[in-house]
Amino acid sequence: MIRRASKEDLPEILDIYRGAQAFMAETGNPNQWGNFYPSIELLEDDISKQQLYVVVRENILSGVFVFFIGDDPWYDVIDHGDWLDKSPYGVIHRIASRAGEKGIFKEALDFCLSKIGHLRIDTHADNKIMQHIVTKNGFKKCGIIYVHENKSPRIAYELLL
Repeated sequence: MIRRASKEDLPEILDIYRGAQAFMAETGNPNQWGNFYPSIELLEDDISKQQLYVVVRENILSGVFVFFIGDDPWYDVIDHGDWLDKSPYGVIHRIASRAGEKGIFKEALDFCLSKIGHLRIDTHADNKIMQHIVTKNGFKKCGIIYVHENKSPRIAYELLL
């Protein structure tokens, strides 16, 4: 089951993200999230905007992700390529699963595709696992976008049904 996250979910959500941060560091991607991202303030903002979702399996929060439909300012500028389509799109950010959980990305993807058939996602160049997952699920690499105030580069992907 996928539902919108609530403030009561925050301790478990933070636990999932702490596990994801450790996993990323162990698998050659220590810089994308470090030990600080996403912040509790950012998660509270996502909850207030009703764009943070949790994947619940057998009454346990097993995954978390941001999803919204609309323009993402990070995607306004793309280098070394171009978007496949300029039509309205949905965005997936900050997807993570509890250690040992399988299929969270596909479950979240199916949920998002049930809302809109045009999606965008991005990931760090060191996140080889996510790059594999998104391309395995039909996303096409489109170029490089820049996130956060420090303009950190990310590989941008798009999926059109």
